[in-house]
Amino acid sequence: MTAIPGQRLCEIALAAIGAALVLLALGANQHWLDAHFLPSFLLPRRWYVALETTARVTLGALGLLLGVVMRTRLARLAAANARHAVPVAIAVVAAFVASDLVLDRMRASDAPWRDEEPLRRPDPRLGWTFVPARTARSTIGGREIEYVFDAAGYRVRRADEPVDPERPTILFTGESVLFGEGLTWEESIPARVAAITGVQSANLAVRGYANDQAYLRLAAELPRFRRPVAVVSLFMTTLFGRNLESNRPHLGPGLVWLPPVHRSSLESLARLLVFYHSVPVIDRGVAVTREVLQATADLARSRGAAPLLVVPQFGPEDATERRLRHRVLDGLDMPSVFVEIDPSWHLPWNQHPNAAADRVIAAAIADRLGARTHADFQHSAAGVRRPIVMNSPPSRPSVRIQPIWAIHASTLQSSTAGAKRSSGSSPKTVLGNERR
Repeated sequence: MTAIPGQRLCEIALAAIGAALVLLALGANQHWLDAHFLPSFLLPRRWYVALETTARVTLGALGLLLGVVMRTRLARLAAANARHAVPVAIAVVAAFVASDLVLDRMRASDAPWRDEEPLRRPDPRLGWTFVPARTARSTIGGREIEYVFDAAGYRVRRADEPVDPERPTILFTGESVLFGEGLTWEESIPARVAAITGVQSANLAVRGYANDQAYLRLAAELPRFRRPVAVVSLFMTTLFGRNLESNRPHLGPGLVWLPPVHRSSLESLARLLVFYHSVPVIDRGVAVTREVLQATADLARSRGAAPLLVVPQFGPEDATERRLRHRVLDGLDMPSVFVEIDPSWHLPWNQHPNAAADRVIAAAIADRLGARTHADFQHSAAGVRRPIVMNSPPSRPSVRIQPIWAIHASTLQSSTAGAKRSSGSSPKTVLGNERR
């Protein structure tokens, strides 16, 4: 068959594209993917790996199709219609420009928190906060959940029971897990810790927050409290990706406050759909997160409060999650409690922890705060982690300092026993400064 003018050039181009796709599929092995794609809160690890493998196979197959199987046919088709190439290219570029303009207008007129209960409002320094002094209702997992906020924007049991900043208080700062997404007030972690310890809790958590936003909110709210007893914050490897976001007010190296970085709507959409991060971006995120967590602990201590970092883990921790956790937490002068939770303990069609998971996490927090020891709360080069079986009394070192409060053993045992009955197995809780 006689070659059409330009066909040879098209074949070379298709062969090059096909070879590049095949090389990309081969080079993007699991080690490379784990270095650039962070653990996901929404997708279990096995699903994530399956999607990555499917993408690699698809890229490789597409490369073979373009470079070998269909190369000649596609090259002849392209050469025969070369006169249409310029108009088509112009139309494609125009479509991208128009789409970006339309998406920009939609984004400007429809904030992501609009009409989503509980309602949030823009905040120039934090990005957003909950709308205070109101009651919201939302149906999650077939249950209607009531969220009540006092005048300060803290989640409370009832509107006529606001947080009293004059009373001894345990402050909780974080995102939807500590907030109690999809759970009643009584089922939430702050409420359960307050019930166990008898100390008032203040739920400062806000849906969608990253660690730097949680720290900024704590810095703004902590001065209101006359007698802060403890500050509990949260870190999860599956939520670490939020700490890399720059399309909101955020903290940079040195905890310098930075305004949102404006990106085109198409670029923002691409970042939402493709979770790729370069190694320098991840390294920077690790460094800033470490600064944020250490600053959180230092801020708590400056007010005489005990800092504690809770680290929930749903299901066994895989090697990728473990490496990331160690990179962020090792060497911090911040007490922590690692709580492994049954992976089935989440809301229906929602990855947030259910009431059973929150019961176990709350019991671990209360036990950790109520068992303050020299080894636990002082800087230690050893950084030993001691496993604790939550449904039996934990072992204690002989040297102890006075607990912040006395935890009634019957209350704690009934709380953890209830969690055990919900799953038929004991969660694994590890205490330490995460310095191993």
